[in-house]
Amino acid sequence: MPRRFFIQTVGCQMNVLDSELIAGRLLGLGYEQVESHRRADVILLNTCSVRRHAEDKIYSALGRMKHIKEHRPGTIIGVLGCMAQKDRQKIFRRAPHVDLVLGPGRLDRLPTLLDQIAAGDGPCLEVSLDRAEADRASVGQSFVRFTPSRERRAPGVVSLPHQAMVRIMTGCDQFCTYCIVPHVRGPEQSRPAAEILDEVRRLADAGCLEVTLLGQKVNSYHDAAGPRAVVLADLLAMLHEVEGIRRLKFVTNHPKHMTPELIEAVRDLPKVSPYLHIPAQSGSDVVLRRMNRGYTVGSYRDMLAHLRERIPDAAVTSDFIVGFCGETEDDFQQTAVLVQDARFKNSFIFKYSTRSGTKAAERYEDDVPEAVKRRRNNELLAIQNAISLEDNQSFLGRTVEILVEGPSKAAKKQGRPDDISATLQLVGRTCCDRIVVFEGPPTLTGRFLPVVIERVEAFTLHARRAD
Repeated sequence: MPRRFFIQTVGCQMNVLDSELIAGRLLGLGYEQVESHRRADVILLNTCSVRRHAEDKIYSALGRMKHIKEHRPGTIIGVLGCMAQKDRQKIFRRAPHVDLVLGPGRLDRLPTLLDQIAAGDGPCLEVSLDRAEADRASVGQSFVRFTPSRERRAPGVVSLPHQAMVRIMTGCDQFCTYCIVPHVRGPEQSRPAAEILDEVRRLADAGCLEVTLLGQKVNSYHDAAGPRAVVLADLLAMLHEVEGIRRLKFVTNHPKHMTPELIEAVRDLPKVSPYLHIPAQSGSDVVLRRMNRGYTVGSYRDMLAHLRERIPDAAVTSDFIVGFCGETEDDFQQTAVLVQDARFKNSFIFKYSTRSGTKAAERYEDDVPEAVKRRRNNELLAIQNAISLEDNQSFLGRTVEILVEGPSKAAKKQGRPDDISATLQLVGRTCCDRIVVFEGPPTLTGRFLPVVIERVEAFTLHARRAD
């Protein structure tokens, strides 16, 4: 009987994609994927270190898994991803029952290490050298540097059969002072454009309709390997010609790399969704300098004005951190004004938490009280929610085209998502990434469908099928 594995994924789309690639690799080796850790011989936690809450969630889960090893000693428990790269031996100290700690740059080693552990040669730790360690590394060092991705997706292993994420670059060189990503994901490295094009063609041949290109700073993509450098605007034009692909998206963008050429590519290429996630993080120049973001509020506003002049219907979303070190009430009010003026489709708002290993942790005191962070978070959310609800009113009565993703979370909770004869609440997305729910049979999954919007909320449009 093949070994059964379970993956729990925490964090961003990068982690979701990593888990897909892991699953594909293990399935190809004869493993069986199960939906509960209770049935698994191998339990893998794919982790995030961007916020403390994500780490706390994993350590809590590991604590609950101690009894699994007591009752089933042969079960392999592995911690993968960004927290593994960051915490390393600390994970073993806090959870001695863990068998494997594996950084995101070493995931290709997973099958080999699982075999070693099953044979009694564990626990195992493999992470990449961070930049400082790479400079100090001696001959014979057991860890290795971050290496360019050469991932190969197993056929059919995607979260949704008609949608797929494709990584076009790894790592980040921005070094925002609050961010751990450059340390746990390594230097910025772009995949060859020809390799990406080949992957997207294979996905299209397998029935994929929508591809989302991923990168920590996706709009700084740069492939200089060929006779002519390829940037993101060029790559989008290449992928636009792939037969079968109906939609292209890309996340996450850095404001200083939103070039006129990229904006024009979004405007001129019909398959490219007019949806752009461009985190601002703060509306205060003082805070942005302390964050090392590399732009000013004025330049962000100019970029946004340029974008909306050329793509009036573009849906722009953002990220904000409230309560960053030294943030005054005036700094926060400037952020509130930016959110009010920019009228983002949505904003993801987070309270700052110190990340060990970052420049902010070294240089600045986390001096904004938790109660103040919470109040600012709630105030900014209220502003954004009101804007989102108001802007969604313009969709009432309109017919829009959506790509149906399948049963909604509510339908899955009701327990009939696989009943093809049932009428369920289904979910889909518009070209501008608005979430739409409507009633219909699950056989509509993977189809582009016109629907009429009948009711709106801040983050969801409620619809019926068009006649």
